Amino acid sequence: MLSGRLGLEKARIPHADRHGLVWLDRGRLEVEDGCLRFVTAGGGELAAGDYQIPHQAVSIILLGPGSSVTHDALRLLARHGCALAAIGQGAVRFYTAPPLMPDSSALARAQVTLWADPKTRMEVARAMYAMRFGEIVRTRDIEVLRGQEGARIKRSYQLAAERYGIPWRGRSYDRADPEAGDEANQAINHAATAMTAAASVAVAAVGAIPQLGFVHEDSGQSFVLDIADLYRHDITLDIAFGAVKEAEKSGDPLERLTRQRAAKLFRQRGVIPSMIDRIKTLLGLGAETEEIA
Repeated sequence: MLSGRLGLEKARIPHADRHGLVWLDRGRLEVEDGCLRFVTAGGGELAAGDYQIPHQAVSIILLGPGSSVTHDALRLLARHGCALAAIGQGAVRFYTAPPLMPDSSALARAQVTLWADPKTRMEVARAMYAMRFGEIVRTRDIEVLRGQEGARIKRSYQLAAERYGIPWRGRSYDRADPEAGDEANQAINHAATAMTAAASVAVAAVGAIPQLGFVHEDSGQSFVLDIADLYRHDITLDIAFGAVKEAEKSGDPLERLTRQRAAKLFRQRGVIPSMIDRIKTLLGLGAETEEIA
């Protein structure tokens, strides 16, 4: 298992300190012994050979015609924040599907408009709180709102633990060592990572801007984290504590059980379609937003 599967660590080298891009064509991009390698028989810009690619030191790899890439290679690139683009000969065409290029900028423009005005930014944050807890808040102070959110989620942890019969001694998370906590805390970390991935899909699907969050601010995935948090108090905790209970019975690895349970609940409860609908409601200032104005 790759360390850092919790997905909470940052890319090791800031992009400002990386060396731009690498051009590859007519070969296979794969992982061997934890290293990214490109194997080519030649015929393109590179001579035949087996090349080790310094993926941590470049921002993007341009993969030209006659090339293939393995799933492990994509996972390694994602972990280290290195982008991959499929291109035509000499980069005269750009074929890569992700990031999704929507056919309309309407939703992104609506997001920017709401985010840029402190008043409407706060209204969207309040709408998110109302979606999560079914409670209309009167405060228009983001710090007060975050404090109320923290108190509610602490209570949600306790209730979920009681529902599944899991001992709970409070939330404990060490960013430097995410696996240091007890099983319940580890499962929450794994479940949160899975929920963030689902939110990433939803945000990409509608063409929203990941960086412009309404509750979260500093992360390059702030809006993704905002959307993931809409499901934190119920589905995320259901995934986590349910996985701990299954691990007690089966003895199987907790991370695997958490991921399997997440995948199952995502399908059963239509999590990603629900996220897409909620994003459209929030950024369209629909009925749920207007109710708390």
